Amino acid sequence: MWRWSLALFAFVVPNSPTAAPRSLTNAVTAGDSVIGRWDITIRTPDGERPSWLEVERSGRDAVIGRFVGISGSARPISRVEVHGDSLHFSIPHQWEDGDGNLSLDGHLTSGRLEGMMTFPDGKQFAWTAVRAPQLHRDHAPQWGTPIHLLHANDLGGWHSLGGTTNTWAVANGVLRNDKPKPNIVTDRVFTDFKLHVEFRYPKGSNSGVYLRGRHEVQIQDDYGNPPWNDRFAGVYGFIEPNEMVAKRANEWQTYDITLIGRTVTVVANGKRVICDEVIPGITGGALDSNEGAPGPIMLQGDEGPVEYRNIVITPAR
Repeated sequence: MWRWSLALFAFVVPNSPTAAPRSLTNAVTAGDSVIGRWDITIRTPDGERPSWLEVERSGRDAVIGRFVGISGSARPISRVEVHGDSLHFSIPHQWEDGDGNLSLDGHLTSGRLEGMMTFPDGKQFAWTAVRAPQLHRDHAPQWGTPIHLLHANDLGGWHSLGGTTNTWAVANGVLRNDKPKPNIVTDRVFTDFKLHVEFRYPKGSNSGVYLRGRHEVQIQDDYGNPPWNDRFAGVYGFIEPNEMVAKRANEWQTYDITLIGRTVTVVANGKRVICDEVIPGITGGALDSNEGAPGPIMLQGDEGPVEYRNIVITPAR
């Protein structure tokens, strides 16, 4: 549960009917090199941080996009200014510190984007980006042996993030954080898989399961709410479930998630609410932006108390 967004560029076409075709052709051709999805790495004093950008055309002569920052959700960009192999946009702050805009300036060099990002508090950081991979499989997966990721009474196979001591606890097969604590991840990494997870939360609480550590399926007390992409069973900021199937707080609930490449299916409490949808990019708060690499299962612990049990993953071969 984290958030963010991008901006749009309208090319000015002369009123003369004879001049318009040439101007439009030049404008469209000029931005082709930066159109697409980009996995961004931001270099900060605290280390590298992931981000994501999508640049696309809208109509004949406009360039728009979406942006995901270090935290937050995918935000629409109303105007991306593209000049040849360079681009610029400026968007309002979301969850960042400061009251200014977030702005990005970049240019294409040897197939990579690079530039400077200015945050709402005025801080500037260099960034680089590579084109996001398609992640298409050339054949249907063959499923391997299911792996139980939780031990009965210890946290073997998991570790906390940020160099902190693991403060989650497990007893009788139930993993708990009784108050907000650091996220935890599996020691093992995975590519394509089927994941079964059972969870329970108190009223008003919030957590999430990050697939490969990059794409969050939201866990949240949303009983009685309409579905949305940042609510129960949504792929945070990107994919809305087709109905709200959350139970009341303090009841055990289930997700059965299949991830093949970018394609995800989510069965929540026995109902298929997302079916073979493509995840465009990473969620804010992801471990990294290297979408082509295997990644761990990450459980969010910094938003509220939650319990997990019966976490079983079946990797594809």
